[in-house]
Amino acid sequence: MELQEMIDRAGRIVFFGGAGVSTESGIPDFRSADGLYSQKYKYPPEEIVSHDFFMRNTEEFYRFYRDRMIFPQAKPNAAHLKLAELERAGKLSAVVTQNIDGLHTAAGSRRVIELHGSVHRNHCMTCGKSYGLDFVMGCEGVPRCECGGIVKPDVVLYGENLDDNDINSAINEISRADLLIIGGTSLAVYPAAGLIRFFNGERVVVINKSPISADRNADLVINGSIGEALEGVVI
Repeated sequence: MELQEMIDRAGRIVFFGGAGVSTESGIPDFRSADGLYSQKYKYPPEEIVSHDFFMRNTEEFYRFYRDRMIFPQAKPNAAHLKLAELERAGKLSAVVTQNIDGLHTAAGSRRVIELHGSVHRNHCMTCGKSYGLDFVMGCEGVPRCECGGIVKPDVVLYGENLDDNDINSAINEISRADLLIIGGTSLAVYPAAGLIRFFNGERVVVINKSPISADRNADLVINGSIGEALEGVVI
């Protein structure tokens, strides 16, 4: 059964995606041969993007964050746009993403559950005031609120917990879907990756450039570009 037929038959689709969805927008992933974790820095990237590192070496965190984790010029690609189209057509109920780039929202998707937060949302750790991405990009060094407090990105760093509301929303959407499309994720980051076990529907599709653990339980596995696979879907 091919992707088009599965989508045609489905009444409630959920897309669960990771970094591979945004690589076609020019945003590098983390674990590929030329990804973020394979590059050399003064500190290991895994350490830099941890809560402890942020608290003890905030300036160095922001140097890395602005250089390697924010891509303000990136635009939604064919995958983002098709998923938004599927939602408008009443086929897709939610996008559950591990990405922090905000491209699903930029493409027009309205029901996006961002498990790891978003670079577009930031808050003062002292007074709680909210700031956008432009504020963080426009500051030198550590961005500070008008009250003097440090402004922190609303992204989930290592050592921090996922938001309970986001987890519950994702579980609710996944458990009610009849088609789950998993795309562009190695399913190596927990607890996010563990959420797919709540799927009780009929069909699972995996679209990824390399094999992943979910392949063995999938009804359809497409090893290739997510954008190319979804772009060909007619709604």
